[in-house]
Amino acid sequence: MVTKKPDTPKRLAQRRYEEKHKEERQAKNKVFETSIDRQLYEEITVFLKKNSITKVELIYAGYQALQKQYGPKIE
Repeated sequence: MVTKKPDTPKRLAQRRYEEKHKEERQAKNKVFETSIDRQLYEEITVFLKKNSITKVELIYAGYQALQKQYGPKIE
């Protein structure tokens, strides 16, 4: 069973902040909930750390590369 950490002023403030801004945060950001093989994940993580690349930068670069590969967006 998971035990809840004791309440501290900092934790209480964080919870109040999250409660107030939850909808705003959810409207602004989305999360890719996906899974990959652990070995591939660790390989990617090592590469990113070695080259000081964030996961967000990886997503943007991959998206741009796919746009180039598949051509311009059709509207």
